[in-house]
Amino acid sequence: MRYYKMQYLSHYHSPLGAITLASDGEHLIGLWFDGQEHFASTITAAKEEHNLAIFHETQRWLDQYFAGQCPDFTPKLKVMGTEFRKLVCDIMLAIPYGSTTTYKDIAQQVAAKLGRNSMSAQAVGGAVGHNPISIIIPCHRVIGTNGSLTGYAGGLDRKVQLLQLERNNILIH
Repeated sequence: MRYYKMQYLSHYHSPLGAITLASDGEHLIGLWFDGQEHFASTITAAKEEHNLAIFHETQRWLDQYFAGQCPDFTPKLKVMGTEFRKLVCDIMLAIPYGSTTTYKDIAQQVAAKLGRNSMSAQAVGGAVGHNPISIIIPCHRVIGTNGSLTGYAGGLDRKVQLLQLERNNILIH
């Protein structure tokens, strides 16, 4: 029998729909729009609703964000997944508020960090799409090389709204 540590859930009501938060008790390990693709993908243990400090901190971050402000802190995060996915998430965390980057640019950064000549933008796309901590790890800021808004697990309409909330002036293709 395999023993798993308890995981905790909380909920947040955003202007773009209900959001579920997950924690291991100390770190935020998940943030998803309810019903999105890969919803609750990092929930691997027994879970219960609980009122934790990390949830209060995350809710404060989300309040600032949805008020149109760039939050001045990041909640304590723990990305669960492969080393490749963790690397892609680290790169996404560095995308500035109100800016975008491309899957190709992230692939080039991953290749450089891994000492490779190249990396598949499609592989990066898979990692971006499985981002377990939406919004805070800003996968919505990743676009196609031609400026197209390719994919978003929370739905393309939400991706557009998040970019507009950040006053991003990219042309919507």
